[in-house]
Amino acid sequence: MNKQDLRIIYMATADFALPSLQALVEGGYNVCAVVTMPDKAAGRGMKLRQSSIKTYALEQGLEVLQPEKLRDEAFVARLRELTPDLGIVVAFRMLPEVVWQLPRYGTINLHGSLLPRYRGAAPIHWAVIHGDEETGVSTFRLKHELDTGDILLQARMPISPTDTVGSVHDRMMHLGAETLLRTVDLFLEGEPQALPQDDSPLTPSAAPKLTRENTEINWARPASELYNFVRGLNPFPCAWASLSIAGGEALQYKILETEARAYETAEEAKLPIGSILLRGKKAIDVVTSEGVLRLICLQPPGKRAMTAAALLNGLRS
Repeated sequence: MNKQDLRIIYMATADFALPSLQALVEGGYNVCAVVTMPDKAAGRGMKLRQSSIKTYALEQGLEVLQPEKLRDEAFVARLRELTPDLGIVVAFRMLPEVVWQLPRYGTINLHGSLLPRYRGAAPIHWAVIHGDEETGVSTFRLKHELDTGDILLQARMPISPTDTVGSVHDRMMHLGAETLLRTVDLFLEGEPQALPQDDSPLTPSAAPKLTRENTEINWARPASELYNFVRGLNPFPCAWASLSIAGGEALQYKILETEARAYETAEEAKLPIGSILLRGKKAIDVVTSEGVLRLICLQPPGKRAMTAAALLNGLRS
């Protein structure tokens, strides 16, 4: 089979999925339709804004489908009319079975982890939060249970101690595009073999959705863990904490950059967890269960992000 004979339905909305779509189109594949979320109102004027996926698809002359509900009869009927051979999902919504089983070869997914590790909504975040030194991408076949389908291909990439989820995301989306393209190439020779996740040497783990509750900083954890926690949530959705700095009102700050440090004196180790230590007008440290977490960059509510020194100078001016 040649690339133009393999009819593909591509389903995505997030920017993470754009390099993969570009790789397929520019690689000569027949993307017969792109399915993406309906345009959303955004900005001060609440004008409808389309995703980068839709923008690119329209520029390439691809058919774009934007169903409110993925079980919509008209939407499913149109998919049947397109007679797709392969469905591809990248950072999209949960698909009903009627959609993912429709293509001749079924539907495959690109996931931002080395499955079965980090099954769930936020795999890149949790890998950084847990201080992992390596992550990767997996392509796999969709099935009923979330992120449990048989693995087609995987590719690994390192995580440095200074990486944020943003920097890992930006590298991973290009690795993902390369891996997805290699995966689709396999279908040109017929249905490829896949490895059941139960046969993987990796231990299954979860990557739950990020919420207001599980992104709050818990000062009872060691400073080294909180350092990873902060970079694993930067730039989005950001770790946060309620702090009363220099005797001011307690405010909920987004914490963007930190440094794990040892206690400067033996007395600091005896202070209550969560105590705030001001290092003159230059630094803010918070006592944790092991060491102090230095707050380098933080964002007060309703204001721009700033350094700790800028914040302290503003409070004392």
